Amino acid sequence: MHPLLSGPVRVANIGLAAFARDLATVGTPVVQVDWTPPAGGRPELVAALSRLNTEGVESANRAALEKILVADPVLADVARAGGLIPALDAGRLLLHAGPPIEWQQMCGPLRGAVCGAIVFEGWAADLAAAETLAATGGVRFAPNHQFGAVGPMTGITTRSMPLLVVENRAFGNRALCAINEGVGKVMRFGGNDAEVLMRLAWLRDEFGVLLGKALRSSGGVALSPLIARGLTMGDEMHQRNVACTSLLLRALAPHLARAGDSARSFEFIAGNDQFFLNVAMAMGKSILDPASGVAGSTLVTAMARNGTDFGIRVAALGNRWFTAPVEMPQGLYFPGFSAADANPDIGDSAILEAIGLGAFAMAAAPAVAGFVGAGGFKDAVGYTREMSEITATSNPKWAIPALEFAGTPLGIDVRRVVETGIAPAINTGIAHRQAGVGQVGAGVARAPLACFEQALLALAA
Repeated sequence: MHPLLSGPVRVANIGLAAFARDLATVGTPVVQVDWTPPAGGRPELVAALSRLNTEGVESANRAALEKILVADPVLADVARAGGLIPALDAGRLLLHAGPPIEWQQMCGPLRGAVCGAIVFEGWAADLAAAETLAATGGVRFAPNHQFGAVGPMTGITTRSMPLLVVENRAFGNRALCAINEGVGKVMRFGGNDAEVLMRLAWLRDEFGVLLGKALRSSGGVALSPLIARGLTMGDEMHQRNVACTSLLLRALAPHLARAGDSARSFEFIAGNDQFFLNVAMAMGKSILDPASGVAGSTLVTAMARNGTDFGIRVAALGNRWFTAPVEMPQGLYFPGFSAADANPDIGDSAILEAIGLGAFAMAAAPAVAGFVGAGGFKDAVGYTREMSEITATSNPKWAIPALEFAGTPLGIDVRRVVETGIAPAINTGIAHRQAGVGQVGAGVARAPLACFEQALLALAA
């Protein structure tokens, strides 16, 4: 008799956990192995995975990853949006977060921000006239991503706004993002009253001009080393930017001081823990854009939400969007608010998760887990480890001390998302569903799997 059969019964149960529980009840040693069929067992998806499981795809992904890993993003300048994106000066064009959307489908905070931006640009005298203009085709809309830009939450970009310029000096491309407005009632969360517009005017007329001078004087601030240090200091660059904001301010302080009357500017940056968020977003786009168009690659090059739809782009398929209805974030709410007040997830800031930051780097910032309602340190580590199951590699430049200095998960692979059923997690702010109210909480959202399933089928075809 084979020795395996003569010894005590030891069971490895694969799949349905009820069988393991029954065995354990009668004292039989059992190990439960969690398993589900790839892609939920759907034949068309399994077939697509089989077609894409080739050395050609692996080679293409290595080529895309090489472009991402050699990136050299530098915060180089601040300039007027119309000068950087000529289409904004050519007519009443307004850029927004997420995939393409028209006025009729826009959510409350996005509509509120649109109306505020119209008044800010002088295209309408008040919010009521602005709404009429937007609803009757008097303004054209396009995604930030279409013009090499990104924006947090509503992501509004118009011609006179000052934009941060991040240059990827390894490839010569650049990416743009508006300056973070600070806390309180702000346009990125749908704010549009006089206070919001006055702050935007100050950013345009004074702060943006001063910051641009300081950056040009400095020769630019290299961002990848700054991110590496921020990760060791507790940032994950989406919901927590305290360390990187401080590091950036320290790097720019002498140049800001020499650039002009900077007392208010120092106070503004120092009082805005999220100031670095917008810098990191532009950095993320500058890193991923060179990988767009790598033939055969199944890696994600953009994730974005407009409050109605969630969209992704994949390297091999260039600028094509794959969209699905956006999901609600799960998190904690400020006093007086609840999930009933919340808008579905919104913003271009998921570009950070696409480069391995945010929820993918939660293990570096356990304090964030509590803030977004994701639990404690163990849960923060769990998010990072789970995200490593859907990525192609890790980033040796960005190490996480709590994981024995392992690199952050990098390169979301459409194949792995569909095969495992693990949707990318995204740290996010939560906007009120009505225009003009602002932020009501923070949480974690998941990308809808349908986007990745559509992309997988398109890649296989």
